[in-house]
Amino acid sequence: MATVTHAGETPPDPRRWWALGALVASMLVLGFDTTILNVALPTMAGQLGATTSQQQWMADAYVVVFASLMLPAGLLGDRFGRRRMLVTGLVVFLAGSVMGALADDVNWVVAARTVMGVGAALVMPLAMSVLPSLFGPAERTRAVGVVSAASALGLPLGPIIGGWLLNHFWWGSVFLINVPMVAIGVAACVFLLPETSDPASPRVDVLSTVLTATGLGALIYAIIEAPDRGWGDPLVLVLLGLAVLLVGGLVLRERQVERPMLDMELLTHRGFLLNATAATLVMFVLSGLMFVLPPYLQAVLGNDAFGTGLRMLPMMGGLMVAARGAQPCVARFGSRAVVSAGLVVLAFAALLGSRTTVHDGYGFTALWLSIAGLGFGFSVVPSMDGALGALPADRAGSGSGLLMTLRQVGGAIGIALLGSLLAGVFRDRLDVTGLPAPLGHTAGESVVAAHLVAARTGAARLADSANASYVHGMGLVLLVCGIAALATALLAAALLPDTPTTRRTEEDGTPAVAPTAVDAGE
Repeated sequence: MATVTHAGETPPDPRRWWALGALVASMLVLGFDTTILNVALPTMAGQLGATTSQQQWMADAYVVVFASLMLPAGLLGDRFGRRRMLVTGLVVFLAGSVMGALADDVNWVVAARTVMGVGAALVMPLAMSVLPSLFGPAERTRAVGVVSAASALGLPLGPIIGGWLLNHFWWGSVFLINVPMVAIGVAACVFLLPETSDPASPRVDVLSTVLTATGLGALIYAIIEAPDRGWGDPLVLVLLGLAVLLVGGLVLRERQVERPMLDMELLTHRGFLLNATAATLVMFVLSGLMFVLPPYLQAVLGNDAFGTGLRMLPMMGGLMVAARGAQPCVARFGSRAVVSAGLVVLAFAALLGSRTTVHDGYGFTALWLSIAGLGFGFSVVPSMDGALGALPADRAGSGSGLLMTLRQVGGAIGIALLGSLLAGVFRDRLDVTGLPAPLGHTAGESVVAAHLVAARTGAARLADSANASYVHGMGLVLLVCGIAALATALLAAALLPDTPTTRRTEEDGTPAVAPTAVDAGE
């Protein structure tokens, strides 16, 4: 594509496409890490003795920190140099990956994932924010699509690479694979990316950052602990109350600040609010599904880690197909129709999946996973585009940050809430009759633990009960997902603005909303 340089414009950097390769390497790392741990969780649960709640924390520690720090991290890059902070984020991510590879305890894995979340929070917004300094309007949409595709490509590759590593090496290798990728990304950023900054951006509000992180952390902790302690447990109630107070304090704080870090006024834009709600719900369902599916494929159906990764591909395939086809559909039918239809397809897939029985083979699972992928893509792409398209041009940056934060929060709550529902149902239905109390308690911690106890004691009945209990719990999770998606589809059909997604013109100088469109599962 030829680049047209208008009078007075700075000629494009001749190294810009090489620099784009640096960003591609960075986004691939984040794409890997979004899904690579899911396929490793059953193996880690067996080798580390991790309960379901501990597995939830291994997945959620990363997402909670990611969501909490994304906005302040982006502002740090604006003020102190985007390349400098991007490299810093990659180095922090590298340190967390090394910690995870060397960990021999669940708590150390959670700590490592927390450190990785800090690094990812720096990398994600800054990888996108440096693009306008590299590419003119004529090339920017193409560059943004390449970076987004790199992040999306990591999603299906994560389970496959993770499964292959687990079949040949120890579970820490799923962390160690990040090291060469991050090293390439750091070197490329240092030598190829120009330094850019925006000293006029809002300052990082430490108090708002603390309120976000602690409020979200308290909410997630309460949801994860509730199946063990009970929803009426004093600690759970205190944590829920604390989360409400902290999030309420955050809203009040941001409304009073002259230049807020988290621009709550954006939620008064009807198109943005409703589209953001739809995109967040899709992330809620996707994250919960990615958490509950690998143990079913691995423990119940008996696949190894690599086979589990391969068997998750139908959903990713459907997602990629829909991501490419969504925009033409929006141009023809309007975003309201496409978002609503995508959510209906997603609801159908989840309700179909909720009918899964212990005796169903993989073929039935592949069917509803493919349909789910199509529903994800056709709902999230136009909803993301519609959310940002509803904003004034001068609010696109803050709107994108808020939208990405909401999606990460939706993912964290999806893992916590749906994982907790599954854990509670599994424990209540598991038949541990005849087992000593300590072994019965261990078996109730996860389906993987139940299979280990069954193998140790020779109790085939326990393994059968574990499979039936897990499939029943997974069915309830999918039922909840289906009802939530259907309710959101009805709201979208009734309330979403019925206009085609409009893309900003090249003269406007801002990129189309592709940065977050393809990146549906991040």
